[in-house]
Amino acid sequence: MRLAEREQHWQHEAEEILVGFMEWRQQHPHATLSALEEALDERWAVARARILQDAALASTAANLRAVPAEERPRCPQCGELMEVRGPEERHLTTTYEQPISLRRQYAVCAACNEALFPPR
Repeated sequence: MRLAEREQHWQHEAEEILVGFMEWRQQHPHATLSALEEALDERWAVARARILQDAALASTAANLRAVPAEERPRCPQCGELMEVRGPEERHLTTTYEQPISLRRQYAVCAACNEALFPPR
């Protein structure tokens, strides 16, 4: 997905969150400030995770094979140029307890077996 398409998608998602929140607010006219905050945070957390995942996968680190060898990461332990492996999928949890998946290459040092995922 190109940057313009991603931005349009994110904007549409933000609009859906606001509409959904306004609908929730109409259904809960006596909600406390804490309840309002929680309802809004729940919605933003989901969108935040999707945007975070998209942004991470769009970075140059997502396709380490496309990076010239001399620009690839060096081992933080011994300084050797790291080899590209994978791709593999990594499942993470965001600050707001939302799952994301990153399918990316990773880097391994042939000299000392140190690994970086995601690299960089």
